[in-house]
Amino acid sequence: MSRTDDYISRAVHVLPGGVNSPVRAFKSVGADPLIISKGAGPMLIDVDGREFVDYVMSWGAVILGHNAEPIVNCLSEAVKQGTTYGMTCPAEVEIAELICELMPSIDMIRFVNSGTEATMAAVRLARGATGRDLLVKFEGCYHGHSDSFLVAAGSGVATLSLPASPGVPEKVAGLTLTLPYNDVAGLHETFRKRGDEIACVIVEPIVGNSGFIRPSQEFLPALRELTTEYDTILIFDEVMTGFRVALGGAQGKFGIRPDLTTLGKVIGGGFPVGAYGGRRDLMDMVAPSGPVYQAGTLSGNPLAMKAGLTVLRELVDGSVFKELGKRSRILTDGLAAAAESLEVPLVADHEGGMWGIHFANHPATNFEDAKRGDGQLFARFHRAAIDRGILLAPSPFEAGFISIAHSERLVADTVERLADALAVATRS
Repeated sequence: MSRTDDYISRAVHVLPGGVNSPVRAFKSVGADPLIISKGAGPMLIDVDGREFVDYVMSWGAVILGHNAEPIVNCLSEAVKQGTTYGMTCPAEVEIAELICELMPSIDMIRFVNSGTEATMAAVRLARGATGRDLLVKFEGCYHGHSDSFLVAAGSGVATLSLPASPGVPEKVAGLTLTLPYNDVAGLHETFRKRGDEIACVIVEPIVGNSGFIRPSQEFLPALRELTTEYDTILIFDEVMTGFRVALGGAQGKFGIRPDLTTLGKVIGGGFPVGAYGGRRDLMDMVAPSGPVYQAGTLSGNPLAMKAGLTVLRELVDGSVFKELGKRSRILTDGLAAAAESLEVPLVADHEGGMWGIHFANHPATNFEDAKRGDGQLFARFHRAAIDRGILLAPSPFEAGFISIAHSERLVADTVERLADALAVATRS
């Protein structure tokens, strides 16, 4: 028995499904989970010594590459000073100042421990500020596993074909209105009927939890216009896109200023982290300044704050994103060309260090489009890619990521291996 098989057999007895997050189970691609022992640069190494070029990158969090030298050096000093204080540390203030500088929509910020915490707290704040109850989200957008968000969610919920989730009370689900992404007409109609009841609209400005879906030219401006007209709070969930697609996030890329923003992944330097921030008048309502309560014992953990600050300082001149975009284009253009030569329907797109594919004839504009992609072909392609040492997200409903540790030469080699994997998948 391999060490991987041994760990899997042990894990299923003590962890639900043998994992601590559902998509890690690799169920939708018909494969066994990977048991990883080490990361180095663009590579992951499993417990049996197999090496994989990693395009998951801890689901977007690792932008400098695994075990990056600036992070290792930072942490080797930081850990000597303590792992947690339960009190404010200097790095909290410093990273908050830097984020506020880099994202002009954020006047103040509150750090938490996960993206789910951030989105949950942002919605609570919006409801407290407006005195309204309704939340608008979009089908296929995933904002964490809080009750209000597990309605027509993407990501792991879609991967496992779950329509919602047991344990979410019907009355809670009834406070969430869902619309198709990019549906401007439906958005106008919803606000015309119920605009005075809507506390907030939360959206992934680029969808990464239904694959990669780009907003239409009209969609985000319409969101900003309608939420302003109806005094509704606009929340950009940039847990995935923040400091990934551009230095100022998707909001900087598209020139739209939300009222609140949620962040995570990159800003923790590889540690568990989340944050929500925005207009000063809204953030002043958060306890202890105001009445909207939210707290966390480990929020602002000194290791996470120092690691995140180190990462952002590496990104601050913005040149990294041009390089990431160049490498993402090599990958997506290469995959599209390989598919065309095999007469396989495939569309590929990217922004900065974030990319995605759909096995379909046309780009996906919403969740329904994404679901029409060929999931069985994706599963065969994924398994063939694993056999060739390439790790892709084990779901057609997840975006992929490139780090600055992925050299152009490595990406070009990846294209060759994936082209071979696609050829094998189409013959299976």
